[in-house]
Amino acid sequence: MYLICLEKIIGSRYSIGGESMKSLKFWFITGSQHLYGEETLQEVAEHAEEMVGFFNQQNNICYEIIYKPVVTTPEEILNTMIEANGDVNCAGVITWMHTFSPSKMWINGLKAIQKPMLHLHTQFNKEIPWDTIDMDFMNTNQSAHGDREHGFIFTRMGIKRKVVVGYYQDPKVIERMGKWLNVAAVAYQGADIKIMRLGDNMREVAVTEGDKVEAQIKLGWHVNTYGVGDLVEKMKEVTESQVDDLMEQYKESYTFADGILEDSSQREAVRYQAKVEIALKGMLEEGGFSGFTNTFEDLHGLKQLPGLASQRIMEAGFGFGPEGDWKVAAMVRVMKMISGNKGTSLMEDYTYHLEGGNEAILGAHMLEICPTLAEDKPRIEVHTLGIGGKDAPARLTFSGKEGKAICVSLVDMGGRLRLIILDVEAIKVPYDMPNLPVARVLWKPMPSMLESAEAWIYAGGAHHTAFSYDVTAEEMIDWAELMDIECIHINKSTTIPNLKRELAINELLWKFK
Repeated sequence: MYLICLEKIIGSRYSIGGESMKSLKFWFITGSQHLYGEETLQEVAEHAEEMVGFFNQQNNICYEIIYKPVVTTPEEILNTMIEANGDVNCAGVITWMHTFSPSKMWINGLKAIQKPMLHLHTQFNKEIPWDTIDMDFMNTNQSAHGDREHGFIFTRMGIKRKVVVGYYQDPKVIERMGKWLNVAAVAYQGADIKIMRLGDNMREVAVTEGDKVEAQIKLGWHVNTYGVGDLVEKMKEVTESQVDDLMEQYKESYTFADGILEDSSQREAVRYQAKVEIALKGMLEEGGFSGFTNTFEDLHGLKQLPGLASQRIMEAGFGFGPEGDWKVAAMVRVMKMISGNKGTSLMEDYTYHLEGGNEAILGAHMLEICPTLAEDKPRIEVHTLGIGGKDAPARLTFSGKEGKAICVSLVDMGGRLRLIILDVEAIKVPYDMPNLPVARVLWKPMPSMLESAEAWIYAGGAHHTAFSYDVTAEEMIDWAELMDIECIHINKSTTIPNLKRELAINELLWKFK
């Protein structure tokens, strides 16, 4: 079942996360001590091995968990943690205290560990055996207070970790574990993110700027600029045969607006986007890039702003940021990795519907919303853009699905990064909007449109976001904690006074970190 999980559930994640994702594993370390005797320790080990075997059979846990021998001394704990640090395939550590494991034994080990950590607070038995319970059972099954001792030392030492509580076979526990393991794996591999910027950012825009050196120090991201001319030269290598093959893929995957294939100018507009796609994807793959940006203010040598090409490349799992927005390109990539490339895209708050009691936000962009958001089969259309001064570009048009989603913005606050998460409910677009030929999503933000917009503006959120139906706020909060960056979550419980208080406190908390 574990192999089935890899192939069916996160196979697409590996296609966008690199072959190294396949080898990532998590170590399961059980704590105890010698006070209870060898017979008890043997039972503890058997229970831990059985639990690990159970985890590795679960579809929601898509990385192999490795059982490690029970640790009972400071030396064993330290050596195990040092070994974990040295294993490049170890993406994190799960700890569980079956019995009472005095936490002073863990101090040096916890000082040494440099991997993400999950503290699983569970126990082997689901229910108390009322008729047979005795002191032997009580001595062996002490997670209720063993894990509290373990939790104290984490808190005392100021070590961040994820805590998941509940019976280890409970589906909710398995789901939360699985989601965290996935986020931890993405965070562990996240240092490999490389963004190729074609040109600089849109002139005079503030929020798309940022400290790329600090982003590399803090997050491991590599962000470098390349000339649009490099893409133009690469396009010269693309053959008509390659374009023909890609056009056949377009015909299989999408519908075409009436007359496009019969009209030579429109057909050539689509073929031009295919040529851009082939060349741009080649540059990304050859350079080991995870995503890219461009800007309509730097299209020298191109006939069209990449539209269909950008959408297709995002659909393949790469990140994208318009107008030089490298932060959103990287965040789209991160969230595509977390989601397994499902239901995730660049997004922009484009315009408001301010009808009293029915307020909503129409999200879109000029061309480049990813078709993984589409409710129905996307359609290829060709229309004048009205910005950038180039030929009419081909693009995919569609309406997004209904359902719960999040909008995520990463902003540079000058000296630190802030991640802002907004809970939204995507709703059906009630009208066709025949004169707006772009991909779009309509949503109601939490706690309301007006309050959410006020909160977003107080928090300094950007107009470009990473939007996802398949990544949860909890996963992004976990990611922010693993990256050690500030996080603001705007949700149904948010009030403006509380948000302003949180922002003020964060100014003090994060100023000296």
